[in-house]
Amino acid sequence: MSVDDSSAQYLSGIKVLVTRPVHQQQSLIDAIQAEGGVPISMPLIDIDPLTKEEIANETMASIRNLDRYDIVIFVSSNAAQIGAELIDNYWPQFPVGIQVIAIGQTTSRVVSSLLNCSVENPAQGSDSEAVLALPSLQQISEKRVAIVRGVGGRELLSRELKNRGAIVDTLELYRRVPKHYSVEQAADLLTNPPCDAITVHSGESLQQLLALSGNNISQVTLIPLLVPSERVQLQAQQAGFATVVNAVGADDAAMMQALQNVAATPT
Repeated sequence: MSVDDSSAQYLSGIKVLVTRPVHQQQSLIDAIQAEGGVPISMPLIDIDPLTKEEIANETMASIRNLDRYDIVIFVSSNAAQIGAELIDNYWPQFPVGIQVIAIGQTTSRVVSSLLNCSVENPAQGSDSEAVLALPSLQQISEKRVAIVRGVGGRELLSRELKNRGAIVDTLELYRRVPKHYSVEQAADLLTNPPCDAITVHSGESLQQLLALSGNNISQVTLIPLLVPSERVQLQAQQAGFATVVNAVGADDAAMMQALQNVAATPT
């Protein structure tokens, strides 16, 4: 596709499928609209916070004794929002002396705002691999680490930190639930008329997109796909997507830059 370089709105008329959970997608929708684009909302995952009764006793004990940890890592803005609310119930002020790390700039801003603490995040990338590359996590033998995440998240971060000698606890606070669409609804959103670009923010969202594509998969995989990381890029390429753009981040700024690159590419 191409865009008129003289136009300030570089997404003019371009239809973009936005697949983030419904409570997280409005800022990206607004940014797309501000550049003349046409956002199409199709959240692929719902975020379902666990009730206090559902949260493991070990996790509640970890929250109550948060000051015993050297490092707390929040893996997403959902983990930050839900975790901060729970932490606030027991800690009116976030414990001093804990190194706080967030995966991605958006998550970092949420953690810093809600917990009023300093937060470190990778300069590039928003996945476990980027966090594991942080210099501050290279020498962590015997340090206690809490990873705040959803149920059934990736094990790479926990496994590698344990390999480096850390004592790691995972605090699971929410579920990611695939959102249901009928075959007709999915086909209508994806291909009628076909969108010009699709944004996905995780491998799980990508798998849900593929599942919903059904018989339209050959059409869907021709649509440029924007992904947050090299890992998801590889998954998309293996699934058959012809054009996959790694935004190197899941935040709005990264996705908008990737959309600008897609819009400026001749078709």
